[in-house]
Amino acid sequence: MLERLRKRLSRSSHRPVFPAAPAGDWWASLVLPEELMARARALRLDDLGHGYDRFGMSREGVAFAVAFVDFLYSHYFRVLSYGHENIPEEGPVVLACNHGGTLPLDGFMVCVDVFRKGPLGRVPRTVVDHFAPLLPWVNLLFSRAGAVGGSRGNFHALLDAGQMILVYPEGVPGIAKPFSERYQLQRFRAGHAELAILHQAKIVPMCVVGAEEQWPTILKLKVHLFGSPYIPVPVTPVPLPVRYHLWYGEAIDVPSRYSPEQSRDPAVVQELADEVQARVAELIAHGLSVREGVFT
Repeated sequence: MLERLRKRLSRSSHRPVFPAAPAGDWWASLVLPEELMARARALRLDDLGHGYDRFGMSREGVAFAVAFVDFLYSHYFRVLSYGHENIPEEGPVVLACNHGGTLPLDGFMVCVDVFRKGPLGRVPRTVVDHFAPLLPWVNLLFSRAGAVGGSRGNFHALLDAGQMILVYPEGVPGIAKPFSERYQLQRFRAGHAELAILHQAKIVPMCVVGAEEQWPTILKLKVHLFGSPYIPVPVTPVPLPVRYHLWYGEAIDVPSRYSPEQSRDPAVVQELADEVQARVAELIAHGLSVREGVFT
């Protein structure tokens, strides 16, 4: 009897639990069409041998995150996007974007959009503020989906590996600005320009139109939970169903204009950061001028 049980366990141990999909992405496969599941399987991953890269991202984690926010992307915010041909298919890339909307839902939408419509095999690595990795449960979801803490060391490692990084050069002042100042860019920090020059990464200026109207706040509580700068108190219990419009501008060919040594020149770095800010401002102005309404 024990011998029969041993043989049965031996046979069953090699049987896949979810034969229709790779291990770990079975839940996402119930929500996402096969085309998007194929994109998840095609993601370029610097696998350390156990299905994750050094920052914790996995193909299954990206598929799960995309499935998790698919309702927001497809049906709630009804994202429209333009200019995907401007996203380089290879090499290190910095996506530089405006930021706003109380909570960083705009970052989720950008990542999902690039995953769905951008070059096959690429997904942006979102740079999050220093307190995000301290949030229970959320930090694991973020890392599995490709988010990384905003340290210079992480920037260096990702750009050295030829990856695409999504940054918000406005920083916290961007997402914290009052509703009355929506789409008024705060001064761009220059770190993204310095690192793009050093690592010879192209910069794609882009903008999100819609997010800065999604969730007006009436109060910011000076409570530093898990190191966050404040706790927002929004006007409505859930974000408004605004329509997102994403615009990807023409890439700035940093390698053809600068040498890595110029990353040590503050004047050169600031000049590039100012150019990126001006390009993003132009995209915002265009996006606002052509949209028909906040909810359309």
